Amino acid sequence: MGIQGLAGMVAFALLCGAAGAQDAAAPATGFLNQSVTVDGHEHRYALYVPREYDAAKAWPLVVFLHGAGERGADGLKQTEVGIGRAIRLNPERFPCLVLMPQCPDNKFWDAMFPAMEAMMARTKAGYTVDEKRVTLTGLSLGGYGTWLWGSMKTDTFAALMPVCGGGNPMDLKRLSPDMTPDSFGTMEERVARLATRPVWAFHGKADDVVPALRTRQMVRNVEKAGGEVKYTEYPGVGHNSWDNAYGDAEAAAWLLEQRLP
Repeated sequence: MGIQGLAGMVAFALLCGAAGAQDAAAPATGFLNQSVTVDGHEHRYALYVPREYDAAKAWPLVVFLHGAGERGADGLKQTEVGIGRAIRLNPERFPCLVLMPQCPDNKFWDAMFPAMEAMMARTKAGYTVDEKRVTLTGLSLGGYGTWLWGSMKTDTFAALMPVCGGGNPMDLKRLSPDMTPDSFGTMEERVARLATRPVWAFHGKADDVVPALRTRQMVRNVEKAGGEVKYTEYPGVGHNSWDNAYGDAEAAAWLLEQRLP
């Protein structure tokens, strides 16, 4: 082999090595299975990172709370419904990071608040998050969790998008037998805080699992407190109003447009 040929091979090897180093440095994208340990307990969760993620710019963060049927410990089941399904169908609508905690079996979301704080902290440490564009959404059990946790974290969440939920977590006592209302505060206190943030709520009019009345009551309460609320109710739709809500391009855009003052 001549000197020219050898030099060409060396140059090619260096080029491939540089490309490989760049690939190795690129963050993983898609639905990532992750975990945090809080008080000695491991909590698995999923983090969606869009393919176009670039650490050089700040990204919106959406926190999604799933329903009762996705509770467990695998950290993945909650990606199959709601916003996860919508992302797979139309990824271009979700140029954002999406944090998807998983609630344990037989628990309500209040049991997860410390773990979810740790998940958010880890996400913000590992990715470039726009702190002013962090929003909260959830369906059914997670809709209740959105109304509740959102009322407690108005300094964190720019807006809320509860789907087929309600404002009184004690409605779900049968799903989480050890739930107590002591840490929730009064409805008046929660509503007053909710009134400081934009809310877009969704429900199916024919829902026979969580009646639409639950969302209507919360919408009225927040409006009476001076809040800004949009409400979409789907005629003829039962409990699964989440496919409609998360499949709505306008709703996805609205969620990502919201900013803290």
